[in-house]
Amino acid sequence: QVDFVEFGGCFLQPGGSLRPSCVSSGSRFSIYNMAWYRQASVKQRELVAAVTTGGYTYYEESVKSRFTISRDNAKNTVHLQMSSLKAEDTAVYFCNNRGGDYDWGQGTQVTVSS
Repeated sequence: QVDFVEFGGCFLQPGGSLRPSCVSSGSRFSIYNMAWYRQASVKQRELVAAVTTGGYTYYEESVKSRFTISRDNAKNTVHLQMSSLKAEDTAVYFCNNRGGDYDWGQGTQVTVSS
């Protein structure tokens, strides 16, 4: 079983920056391709960014050049550096492996509003 704990979300104004993080339990974190997902109110959960075990990254079109995903295998942690935030980035952010195969954590709320 693998558990994920996301933290670091908050309320901020448009144009701001934030760096939520996710810590994974288990001893095999380094072999997972990891990803951040988000779910806005009344919408389905969507993939935002992913990072492979080798460090290759993928970004959903709307966050390219604004978000950066990174991982720290020594700390079983994946980060999401977010900048130039927009109101449409408002959502609960989750992490999981790239396939979303494990139980979802509580997520961390990011609210962007003026």
